Amino acid sequence: MTGFAQVLAAAERHDDGWELEVPESWLQGRTAYGGFSSALALAVAQQAGGELAPLRSAQLAMMAPVNGKIVARAKVERQGRNATWISAHLSSGAGMAFAANFVFMRPTANTLEINDRPLPDSVVPLDDALPIPADALTVFMRSHFDVRFGMPEADRKRPEMCWWLRSRDHGRLDPMVELMLCGDGLPPAVIPVMPQPVPISSMHWQVNLLTATPQSRDGWWLLRSTGDYAQQGCSSQGMGLWNAGGEPIATGIQSVALFG
Repeated sequence: MTGFAQVLAAAERHDDGWELEVPESWLQGRTAYGGFSSALALAVAQQAGGELAPLRSAQLAMMAPVNGKIVARAKVERQGRNATWISAHLSSGAGMAFAANFVFMRPTANTLEINDRPLPDSVVPLDDALPIPADALTVFMRSHFDVRFGMPEADRKRPEMCWWLRSRDHGRLDPMVELMLCGDGLPPAVIPVMPQPVPISSMHWQVNLLTATPQSRDGWWLLRSTGDYAQQGCSSQGMGLWNAGGEPIATGIQSVALFG
């Protein structure tokens, strides 16, 4: 299997972007796994921006299938005193497939301190969490990640998903790129309560980073998504990510299309 670090190393890098082939082991149906596309867009943006402040926010739009031979490009949109905005997109022969906007910002002094992102009440500690059977995972997930259940079995029948997850490329990637690669690892939160399986597709993902230096024991992250809306083919879910010590690392919201 081709790991993400190998994908980056094999990319043909030109002045106007990177060219690469999406390995089949990273596909989720017709398109690359969303974390793959997000992490790739961030890696290209980091190169375009030179020496950047830490990533603090990302907007990620999954517009069309990302597969086969693709081109990744990025552009600095604005360079301010404290923050830099960079856009990135992935395209194929059929046109643009994925678009991203990233904000990189240096820490600044402020008088307000709020940190109210506690761990979910029923989280299973990492050391006690059971591995998810390989046959219950998608091909890309069992090929590139280690995954454990993050909540008791009795709690897995709500519009909620919670897993412990680690990239097998841990330690071989930029920490923010590794975080983006892992951050979209959960299936949509509404899956446990759906009456029957239907095709689904992520459409838009907003991520806010709560730290400039994401770190966790042995590369493990706790991911949680909670569905709060599903009507007329659209669903919305809140998302959170913590490290193995229970410290909040990222928060977000995602829209997911339900085709049935």
